[in-house]
Amino acid sequence: MSIAVTNDLAALATGFSRSLRGAGLDAAPSSTIDFAEALALLGTDRPEHVFWAGRACFCRRAEDDEPYAETFRAYFGHVAPIYPRGRLTTVPPVPVARPPAMIDDDDASRDSPEDPEEEDERPPLSVAYSATEVLRTKDFARCTEAELAEAARLISRLRLRPPMRRGRRLEAARDSSRGALDVRRTLQRSLASGGDPARLARRVRGARERRVVLLLDVSGSMGSYARTMLRFAHATIVAHRSVEAFTLGTRCTRVTRQLSWRDPDAALARVASAAPDLEGGTRLGECLYQFNESWGLGGIARGAIVVFISDGWDRGDASVLAAQMARLANVAHRVIWVNPLKASLGYEPLVRGMAAALPFTDEFLSGNSLEALDELAKVIAR
Repeated sequence: MSIAVTNDLAALATGFSRSLRGAGLDAAPSSTIDFAEALALLGTDRPEHVFWAGRACFCRRAEDDEPYAETFRAYFGHVAPIYPRGRLTTVPPVPVARPPAMIDDDDASRDSPEDPEEEDERPPLSVAYSATEVLRTKDFARCTEAELAEAARLISRLRLRPPMRRGRRLEAARDSSRGALDVRRTLQRSLASGGDPARLARRVRGARERRVVLLLDVSGSMGSYARTMLRFAHATIVAHRSVEAFTLGTRCTRVTRQLSWRDPDAALARVASAAPDLEGGTRLGECLYQFNESWGLGGIARGAIVVFISDGWDRGDASVLAAQMARLANVAHRVIWVNPLKASLGYEPLVRGMAAALPFTDEFLSGNSLEALDELAKVIAR
């Protein structure tokens, strides 16, 4: 039995989303849009495909599976097959048609049963996919607790190269054709050749790590991403020497020392104790003013790469945020704004905080998935 085909896939997805909300599931509008796009790609003639597409879009926790399955059966009037769960998930493969030249009479007689229902009753073949590859592009807000734990493990394995800058001190150059002449080393080398300076020694300015400053919005609107972003900050601090981290909510709190612990769980527990405004309100302008006055303009932000991780929602005065962003941009080497909502379909930076801060940023990224965090690490290292 197949699901009835409708020409309006948006209406089908919207109706199903309303039924899920009636069953107690958090069916967000973005999930409804994703489900409608999935139906446009998969079609509605295979109930199992529709079932798994909806489950990927609407189920975020393990306890959502049962009410989702019951709502699916009631809404579509069909019991979708349930495949065994595990590290590898089985799904029906897409049938591949054989070229006419490869089909002979014997194959045609074997592949064309007399009863068409007999073909539908055959068990589907299994194909496997890598759960890690799927998780790399999955939005953190839609991940289950198990997937977030796996994402935290993968974040700790990201290649986090530090950004470099030219240092002031001179060091020995490998190339004798560039740099300032090192007279002392040249004379020392000439002793081996009887006083003839056959090879000149030179000195060049060395490279040093550029400081990175992470400003993390931990307000309630960032609740779906704050923990993962703190994991990214912890991995960055452990990998680099010149990294500072601050949490922004109703106040600005320096959490570099707390995130310096090797154990990520212990580090996040210490951050929760040090920052009492976790999942609270948002006053980005006042927090940035406190950062600029206490730490930023005095030296931490000068010549640094400042990474602002926030969705831009601000309950304070947007003009204060714009003024403080202008001050920060004047002393920082680069300002990167990371907004997880940027990956949403049709997103535009129209909220007051985002609109006020965007003119003073050099890079605008999403950071909503492992793949996006990998891109962020590469942008920081440039």
